[in-house]
Amino acid sequence: MNKDQLQRAAEFLWNAWTEERRIDAIPEAFRPATRADGYQIQRQMADVSGQPTVGWKIAATSMAGQKHLQVDGPLAGRLLARRVHRDGTPIVLGNNGMRVAEAEFAFRLGHDLPPRSQPYDLAEVLAAVDTLHPALEIPDSRYNNFCIVGSPQLIADNACAHYFVMGNPTTADWRSIDLPSHAVRLLLNGTLAREGVGANVLGDPRLAMTWIANELREHGIGLRAGEVVTTGTSVVPIPIELGSHLLADFGCFGTVMTELI
Repeated sequence: MNKDQLQRAAEFLWNAWTEERRIDAIPEAFRPATRADGYQIQRQMADVSGQPTVGWKIAATSMAGQKHLQVDGPLAGRLLARRVHRDGTPIVLGNNGMRVAEAEFAFRLGHDLPPRSQPYDLAEVLAAVDTLHPALEIPDSRYNNFCIVGSPQLIADNACAHYFVMGNPTTADWRSIDLPSHAVRLLLNGTLAREGVGANVLGDPRLAMTWIANELREHGIGLRAGEVVTTGTSVVPIPIELGSHLLADFGCFGTVMTELI
């Protein structure tokens, strides 16, 4: 794609977001055909938004999620500054079309993982991580049917990134705990609604971290110290509505909560 096509696609998507308007697809004249195109549009859309990228999300980290979205693997999206909130911050539901909530393991980086030719291994990625946080994601998409548009268009639209709520860093020694078997509970209005484990996230949230480091590396993008990565839902997404109160309980790792207003 040329610069004009990238700019047109980014402005088209961002205008749809700011106007709370849904679309069937990106117009064919500037529609991404590859994942690389999608990431270039995504980067341009962040510039158009005027918001810094403060972190990343991973979509479709479970086989069920990939089947639902009709994609063949995970997708990376940007967390924009004005959409990232502290534990307990109410979230405006607005005309959110997906209307689901997800409980996720999130990692904050202490060191950069810059683009390079050689893939990162798990040990290198974990050495760059500073803290582990319980998190909630409230995703959304600009597409009327986000299950049929395919990976390039989903990536361009930020891989369904919308609102993100991050809990405090855990004081538990998470590096010595088996994350795949670690239980996560998601409560809706005080009642247990979903249970899951870390293995639902690409088999291990740490493997998801390694995946995104290498996915971004392949597209000339690095992870930076201070950025947060939320690794994908550890539970089956739960339907939400206006007034829903959500609390994700990560056991010894802590809790995180929000209310939808």
